[in-house]
Amino acid sequence: MDIMHNIGWHHATVTRERREMLNGHRACAVWFTGLSGSGKSTLAHAVEERLHGMGCRTFVFDGDNVRHGLCSDLGFSIEDRSENIRRIAEMTSLFLDAGVIALCAFISPMRDDRQKVRALVGVDNFLEIHCDCPLKICEQRDVKGLYKKARAGLIKNYTGISSPYEAPEHPDLCLETGQEALQDCVGKVLDVLRERGVVSGISLWP
Repeated sequence: MDIMHNIGWHHATVTRERREMLNGHRACAVWFTGLSGSGKSTLAHAVEERLHGMGCRTFVFDGDNVRHGLCSDLGFSIEDRSENIRRIAEMTSLFLDAGVIALCAFISPMRDDRQKVRALVGVDNFLEIHCDCPLKICEQRDVKGLYKKARAGLIKNYTGISSPYEAPEHPDLCLETGQEALQDCVGKVLDVLRERGVVSGISLWP
């Protein structure tokens, strides 16, 4: 017998709407996608710092951190990458129910996987931010030497070298993180959050 037939969803009396009201802002998944070295995590943490200073409930999900625990059993094949994103999407959905602004920094190279995240959390709850940085600059920023190893064939399935990256066709925001200043990028992300009604107030630029 399928064990799922014996499982039901328990509906809490404290709803997401009540949590959002207590927090003073809407929950949202802000999804930063781009090549390794494009500045996704740096930007996500900088945005969190600004939101935290505004009194917002936030959490950053980082690709490396998630693979230390929740997804430690997965590799980097296309199939494992898809499963990695699926698990993250389910986890993010729970954080949205908690009323949190989830800042998700993942290469997430396949458009179909990102679309599945959007569908799971809901179109109105998902902002796709493309950290658009030339591969050459990403390689220059490569403090771990992973691109060099990938070029030498020592790492397989490395995005941008031996594995594809499908850039967003219609992101909610595209940032040229290879040349734009970090705080300018932060300001643009915050302005989108304001425009979408996630946070309130006048322009949040520095």
